[in-house]
Amino acid sequence: MLIRYGFDIALNVGQPTTTILTMMDVHSEVRSGVLQESALELSPVLVAQRFVDEHGNVVRRLTASAGVTSMHLDGVFQCAGSTDEVNPSAEWIPVSDLPPDTLPFLRPSRYCETELLSDFAWANFGGINGGWARVQAICDFVHERLRFSYPEARPTRTANDALAEGVGVCRDFTHLAIALCRCLNIPARYCNGYLGDIGVPPDPAPMDFNAWFEVFLGGRWFTFDARHNQPRIGRILIARGRDAADIPMIASFGSHWLTRFTVMTEEIRETVVPQEAQQPASLAA
Repeated sequence: MLIRYGFDIALNVGQPTTTILTMMDVHSEVRSGVLQESALELSPVLVAQRFVDEHGNVVRRLTASAGVTSMHLDGVFQCAGSTDEVNPSAEWIPVSDLPPDTLPFLRPSRYCETELLSDFAWANFGGINGGWARVQAICDFVHERLRFSYPEARPTRTANDALAEGVGVCRDFTHLAIALCRCLNIPARYCNGYLGDIGVPPDPAPMDFNAWFEVFLGGRWFTFDARHNQPRIGRILIARGRDAADIPMIASFGSHWLTRFTVMTEEIRETVVPQEAQQPASLAA
């Protein structure tokens, strides 16, 4: 399956010079699926340093002047066309046996306050047998508990806030599910990326980046999605972290306002020939 992806974003920068970090490139772990990709187009023309962080996320750093800075990128991604893997036999692993690199995803983080939610998690999900069954029960609960609402989105809402308020966007669904999993000693990490309406009825809302999460069960990571709560086709991973604070799409060291925000991800059916002169996908600027 071929998927066209990309973004067209404009920022109004407030300070004379402002350093901006972006995490909007396809993740280094899945860049082998990139068949074609344009260079990042910046207007006005700016130099963007590119590096990969400790989680494999591709980061760009640039310095913008006051006024409008626009960013555009598009590409074609090839994936298997299958839905997220489902494995009900995947079991919980005792903390004493977990790989060391999974342990940070058990601890509380900026938006996932396990210390506030632990009693609630154990009271409601602790009696469920099976690691997969517990995580799915959490997804079912979060999916039913929260009402999706873009107008009521806010960047300060935490997992505990989402539980109390009963409303949120995909990041809030994801934070609450992650926090509840961590309370039950199941490592869970936050993901964001592209997710188009492939194999499901079209969503009338404008396309956006999406958030989902991964849990460590049975010796490997599996994808779950509390907002949609069904296996989906065509996820393209951009970034992973403990929560949204680790992987903001755009972080500026100075004020900025979004003046244009368009995200594209859709299945394409025509034949796409890989770019012959393209640099290796992990190194292309």
